[in-house]
Parts: sequence; C-alpha cells; structure tokens
Amino acid sequence: MAMHSPFEVERATAASRGALAAGTALVLVAASLPFWGESSWMREFVEIACYFIFAMMWNLLAGYGGMVSIGQQAFFGFGGYAMLVLGNFAGLDPFVAIPLGALAAGLVAIPVSFIAFRLSGGYFAIGTWVIAEVFRLSFANVSAVGGGSGTTLTALRGIDKATRESVTYWMALGCVVAAVALVYLFLRSKRGLALLAIRDNEVAAESQGVPVARMKLAVYGVAAFGAGLAGALYFVGNLRISPDAAFSVNWSAFAIFMVVIGGIGRIEGPLVGALVFWALNKFLSDYGTWYLLGLGLLAIVATLFFKQGLWGFAQKRWGWSLFPTQRRLVAGGARLRD
Repeated sequence: MAMHSPFEVERATAASRGALAAGTALVLVAASLPFWGESSWMREFVEIACYFIFAMMWNLLAGYGGMVSIGQQAFFGFGGYAMLVLGNFAGLDPFVAIPLGALAAGLVAIPVSFIAFRLSGGYFAIGTWVIAEVFRLSFANVSAVGGGSGTTLTALRGIDKATRESVTYWMALGCVVAAVALVYLFLRSKRGLALLAIRDNEVAAESQGVPVARMKLAVYGVAAFGAGLAGALYFVGNLRISPDAAFSVNWSAFAIFMVVIGGIGRIEGPLVGALVFWALNKFLSDYGTWYLLGLGLLAIVATLFFKQGLWGFAQKRWGWSLFPTQRRLVAGGARLRD
C-alpha cells in the first residue's frame, strides 16, 4: 500500500548542490596550478591550508563538541616533530611521514585525554594550554632534534625544489578536501547528532543512551589527528622546525580568530575565516603591532555585530548553506511505502 505525504526530508539545498559542482571544478583547476602557477602561490596556499585544517579541527572540537581548547598546538607541534623524526632518523620519505606524524599525534592524544578530561569548562581550556607548554619544554630539552633552537628537515635535500613544492602543494590540496569531506560526512551521521547532543547537554545526552565519554575521546583524537596533519604539512613546507614555532599559542589564537570571524559551529566558518585571515596577513602583516591590534579589533567587532560570524550572518539573512548538516521537512510529494 502506498500513500502520499505532504512533506519530505530535505538533506541538500540548491546552494549545496551548486557548491558541490563549483567546488569540484575549483579543485580540478587548483590541482593543475603547479603546471602554470608561480611557486609563491603554492607556498601561500600550503600555509593557509595548514591554518584552515587546524581551524577546522578546532571548530570540530569546540564548535561541535563543546570542548574549548587553547592547547591544540600541542598536537600541531607533535605531528611536525614526529614527521621530522621519521624523515631525518628513520629514513622515511617526509611526504609519507606526514600522515604518520598525524597518526602519532592522534595516538598521543589518548593518554593526554586522561589528564585533560579530568577538567571542564575554563579549567579544561587552561589545562590544554599547560599540556602544550609541557610538550614545548620537553622537545626543547631533546638535543637530537635541535633542542630549543630547532633543526632542519634534512630528509628533503635530495629532492629538487620544483618537485618538493609541487608535491607539498598537492598534499595540502588533498588534505583540505579530505578534512572538509570527512568532517561533513561525520556531522551528517548519527555520531554527529550525538556529538551535538553532548555539546548542548552532556547529562541529557547520556540519559538518552549516548556514550558521552567514548564520543568525547573519539572527537578529541580526531581533532588531534587533524592538528598533527596540519603541523606535519606545515613544517614540510617550512623545512625547519623549532619548539617555539611548533608549540606557539598563536596557532590556537589564530584558529579561534578564524572560527569566530567565519562562524563557530559551521563548516563554512573556518573556510571564510581562513580567507579573511589570509587577506589580512597578506596585506597588513608589515604593520607589526598595528596588524595585531587590527586583528583584535576585528574580532571584537565581529563578536559585537556578527555574533554568529560572517557566514552565520549570511546564512541567516539569505539562507545560504553550502554544507547542510540538518534535515528539514519541506512540502513535497514524497511517497511512504509500507
């Protein structure tokens, strides 16, 4: 027996379908950049890709999971150092060592979580920063990796500059696409709904059968993996690593800036925020202290007048949603079959 329903569940929008087509075309064009573009363009893309991936992971952890961290640079730096150790000392190709460094960061997040999850709220945020400082001081006292002054990625010496820049660029492009796709698919799954329930109310979520502790650990590990991926990729492009650069709190500060400007709790937020941050960094960074003051002022203006971020404002005003994670009931002729 068949019956007509006046409503149907909408999982995609016209904007999301258009974004998929435009995004696919853009990625294909971007993949050809090493054949016709300048090396400076590739280096800039790799840098902003690392910022974007790091911000995306911070948004997954805080915006969707409700775990506000200012110490994710611990895994960013750990991924970078793991990549360097595998390349310089284990003889692995540094490009192969990038995902392995990310995996190492994800694994080290498991014992770290036993400490971090004993804290909550503001204590959790401060605790993660302290953990990152412990990582920084630990690596600063290891002479094999250069101690406090850092060291160079010597494993890339046998690869010519053009090949190194092209492969690094392609890996950055692939990592960006993979990060967006995986986060989007995760948030559209039942586990994504469970994560949102935990963010809104842990006690209520647990009472409904959501495995809160297991979900938080999984998201913490995934965010650490992504941060480690960004770190390993960044220092392959930079060719040099030091504790102060790898574990700087500026990484979390910039990620928070990008997510707040773009829109927290939205996949599009880190993307918009990363583009804004890149533009400001590109054209205003030469102004030194005034540049940092400008970033702070912009963040204040955004929080006062665009509480949901630039993309949140656009979504509320025009209904744009490039990565819809919600299911909507709309009028239609859907058929329900028994």
